Amino acid sequence: MFYLQGRVDIDSSPDLRDQLFAVLHKPSPPEAIAIDVSAVSHVDTSGIATLIEALKIARIAGITMRLQGLQGRLLQLFEATGLVVLFETYGVTNNSSTTEVS
Repeated sequence: MFYLQGRVDIDSSPDLRDQLFAVLHKPSPPEAIAIDVSAVSHVDTSGIATLIEALKIARIAGITMRLQGLQGRLLQLFEATGLVVLFETYGVTNNSSTTEVS
């Protein structure tokens, strides 16, 4: 489980990318990766690009990548850009168009 907090932006996304890729490229990677974003206050385009790049690699490897705690402004951003449908989500609040996946 990855717990993100604060800003996921051009300054922090390279570290997130390195950590996600380390898990995705393990000889025996997990079947699923959960990323808790409930404490994220801001995501810029580099943060979004990092998540999408990791999702692409995960899908190729047959790994489920799930966002947890998507809410508030971050949820609105993911809905407005259509990204919410790309990721499995769990614990989404204030969203009638997304089904919770357990």
